Amino acid sequence: MKLCRYGRNGFKKAGMIDAQGQLRDLSAVLANVDQETLSPKGLAKLRKIRAESLPLVRTNPRFGVPYTGISKFVAIGLNYSDHARETGQQPPTEPIIFCKFTTSISGPNDDIVTPKNSSRLDYEVELGVVIGSRARYVSEEHALEHVAGYCAVNDVSERAFQMQSSQWDKGKGCDSFGPIGPWLVTTDEIQNPQALDIWLDVNGERRQSSNTRNMIFPVARLVSYCSHYMTLLPGDIIATGTPSGVALGIKDHDAYLKPGDIVTLGLKGLGEQRQKVVPFKG
Repeated sequence: MKLCRYGRNGFKKAGMIDAQGQLRDLSAVLANVDQETLSPKGLAKLRKIRAESLPLVRTNPRFGVPYTGISKFVAIGLNYSDHARETGQQPPTEPIIFCKFTTSISGPNDDIVTPKNSSRLDYEVELGVVIGSRARYVSEEHALEHVAGYCAVNDVSERAFQMQSSQWDKGKGCDSFGPIGPWLVTTDEIQNPQALDIWLDVNGERRQSSNTRNMIFPVARLVSYCSHYMTLLPGDIIATGTPSGVALGIKDHDAYLKPGDIVTLGLKGLGEQRQKVVPFKG
């Protein structure tokens, strides 16, 4: 299934994407796509519904974050060898964990807002892993049993802020720095998360192009690893790292994002995002 939420802020409805890629209104069946929806029981109930039986949405509404109830936005650093090398670092021997603040979360096509004093605004397309059931000290063998689905994430970063200390969080957690969506695709449609093409363009120029098979630490390893240091709850999301091609690795200041730039990105089967970079006003 492809689940989503659509409509303007404060008035979003539950939706489902049909086999033709069309948006269907799920709101008569489901009030919201939330933590309960993501549970094995909740997803089993929804799998009985044929998307084509739902009303077709004939407008072109805004897509919001595809589900609610994100208590933790966990991210993994340097999880592709080529990305580690382009930043001048060695590939890690175990996962590097940091967190993005939940106030950074935005819809997949919402604007990226340049924060005050920004000078090195960067992009990172990533596979997002959405937890569906509580995970604590789970083995790698059973880790994927706790995953509800997958989605696209843009781990937007202000490198000038990030590099001011050994802690990355303040360069990763600004408002609008966590676009998620457009859909949450359940695991029955993505049986192998390590076989997805992943890409990102800036103003129509391909900057990143890879496949999730090139991750250093696969999804099962990441879910298991994180569960040994925190309790993962339904709705928590893990952004699994980005391949090479970020502006930081291009070593050209003009490669960083500027107001007016358009970022498009996606992963095979997970839909596409499109963001415009705008200056902060206030």
